[in-house]
Amino acid sequence: MIRGIVAIVILDLKRFWMDRARLVAGLVQPLLYLFVLGAGIGASVKMGSGDYRRFIFPGTMGLSLLFSATFAAITIVFDRQIGFFKAVLVAPIPRPAIALGKIIAGALQSLAQGMVLLPFAPLAGASLNLVETVEMIGAMALAALTFSTIGVAIACRFSSTTVFPVVSNAVLLPMFFLSGGLYPLARAPGWMQVAAHFDPVAYAVDLMRGSVLGNFFFPVPLSLGALTLTIAVLVWSAVSVFNRGEDDSSLGATRYNWRR
Repeated sequence: MIRGIVAIVILDLKRFWMDRARLVAGLVQPLLYLFVLGAGIGASVKMGSGDYRRFIFPGTMGLSLLFSATFAAITIVFDRQIGFFKAVLVAPIPRPAIALGKIIAGALQSLAQGMVLLPFAPLAGASLNLVETVEMIGAMALAALTFSTIGVAIACRFSSTTVFPVVSNAVLLPMFFLSGGLYPLARAPGWMQVAAHFDPVAYAVDLMRGSVLGNFFFPVPLSLGALTLTIAVLVWSAVSVFNRGEDDSSLGATRYNWRR
């Protein structure tokens, strides 16, 4: 089991290393949010006595982790489309190991991009001491693992590289905008605060923001519990699909006519 997970992780990390342009491209969007949007809105908005860019830094980190972790799972869709996924399924490793390997690989790729973004924190006015840095990296790791399970749980149900990005964006963008990444949830309308309680991205962003600003919207045990529950449920969901293999009668891609 462990050897199978390690093999899948190494395979995906080699792919990631060979596609280093994705690492650079993945930094463009969060940096635009941080420095362009942050500077523009920050000219007229202050979060307490701090810089707006400092406030949204955890949100832009969440944005980077969310989309890099989720779209790392597109390799599942691509492999299914070209037929390589069948070769992976018949390999002499347990199928749950394939799902877990994909999740861990996606989390590591996402965390790597986050670690590249982390040195920009001082430029955003978020100078972190050693303890805050450790807390931030811990929150980033948990967020990356959560977002990777979301990506794998979605990707394993598709066989079209055209449809997967459209559907995942339709799911991820509302999750990000409800998370409070760009605004304080405490000042949001009541219905948005209620919706945020059902959004795992909100808990991840809140943990990262708490490590930077020192204040949390959700109680820390609630955030940790919610993210742990999300990981457990989505891992079970992904493993159940991998266990079914390429039986299209049980895949959402066929059921909802999403296959191309």
